[in-house]
Amino acid sequence: MLDKTKFYIDGHWVAPIDGTDFPVINPATEDAFATISLGGQKDAEAAIAAAKAAFPAWSVTTPQTRIGYLEKLLAVYDARSQDMAQAISSEMGAPIDMSLSDQAGSGRGHLKAFIRALGSVEFQRPLRPGVEGQDVVFEAAGVAALITPWNWPMNQVMLKVGAAIAAGCTMVLKPSEIAPMSSIVFAECIDAAGLPAGVFNMVNGDGAGVGSLLSAHPDIDVVSFTGSTRAGILISKAAADTVKTVSLELGGKSPNLVFDDCDVAAAVARGAAFCFNNTGQSCNAASRMLVERSAYEQAIEVAAATATATTVDLPSKPGNHIGPLVSETQFNKVQWLIQSGIDEGARVVAGGVGRPDGLNRGWFVKPTVFADTTQEMTIIREEIFGPVLSIMPFDSEDEAIAMANDTPYGLAAYIQTGDMDRARRVAAQLRAGMIQVNGASRLSGSPFGGYKQSGVGREGGMWGIEEFLEIKTISGIV
Repeated sequence: MLDKTKFYIDGHWVAPIDGTDFPVINPATEDAFATISLGGQKDAEAAIAAAKAAFPAWSVTTPQTRIGYLEKLLAVYDARSQDMAQAISSEMGAPIDMSLSDQAGSGRGHLKAFIRALGSVEFQRPLRPGVEGQDVVFEAAGVAALITPWNWPMNQVMLKVGAAIAAGCTMVLKPSEIAPMSSIVFAECIDAAGLPAGVFNMVNGDGAGVGSLLSAHPDIDVVSFTGSTRAGILISKAAADTVKTVSLELGGKSPNLVFDDCDVAAAVARGAAFCFNNTGQSCNAASRMLVERSAYEQAIEVAAATATATTVDLPSKPGNHIGPLVSETQFNKVQWLIQSGIDEGARVVAGGVGRPDGLNRGWFVKPTVFADTTQEMTIIREEIFGPVLSIMPFDSEDEAIAMANDTPYGLAAYIQTGDMDRARRVAAQLRAGMIQVNGASRLSGSPFGGYKQSGVGREGGMWGIEEFLEIKTISGIV
């Protein structure tokens, strides 16, 4: 059993002041493999105080200085990539190959994007060309609270920490207590990179404890949170009394619109595989597939075949497969939602309730495909966060757009068509923050975030840095 109960505060690993031991469970075995401490009020306040004390000196460092630290962090992070991948695989169940390439790899990509973006930020600029004595200054917003999820731990940690460092903020990170091991490795990377004491601090804890304390604390200037919409609402309310900046990256129920003028077989197979990736535990998963009626039956057949061909296995094994869900709680939620789909009349064409054959221990689920779903069904309305795809037919472009937008979420949307004019028309009408056409990926540094209940603000590259900056106007200096 690994003992990882210490916190990283003011440049040192320190014992908890009022912490409580908490087991970290391997979702593939259901066994605890490490112990962390859930911090209390005194631990959070110590981390906040360290960040506050470090802010004056750190906030006035030059962009070139901060780029230097980010480059050192990148070198250390690369050297620890295997350790990072193993930590992620053990804590949240990502298969080891995927954990190295995608999970740990996403952190590397974001860090490179921040280094690139920081080099082009104009922190002071004239109000408009040719005007003297009217300047706009962008400066560090202050002390940031960074609250991150378990599903893509390094993706989200780096999106927040990298941006905060680039902006000149100091920070307190609270990673998910379910998947804290990768953040502990990350804190070791920070320490090895030599960031000044107090710039980065990390305290483990749960949302009700440390998360609430950080959100409401008067010495926190910015809260950046990734997680459920429910939790995001609570954080916003907690932050309101001290009128701090709040950035939220929340849930999604992303549509994938498949028109019959595309390569239907390829588009559906690609869309289903994307939905199942990371065992469906991605906020931008394309979990609603809307298919033009003429291609509907073909789409059902291809999606079912894709689900059947998707291997579920132990995360410790190399290969292209999916692992377990992160926890018993998540397993039970997904099982309940699959059963609700059955009870509400959807047709199961692949998968269903229960574990896959041969996997009787661990939080493994069957890749599942539903056909004949309707807009009122629970599996269409709620974010499942599991490898569950729901397919619905549409008869016209306008109907497809209306169905796609009929959700409280607006994180991402996907379009499959051979007609680029149609792609432009549809993309312009979809109420979502990220639109991807025909399997095109988003480049590193692109803004990540959504409309409606999917959040407030954007992460990644220049847009991510801006979330941690305040704007000051200075008039009269010539």
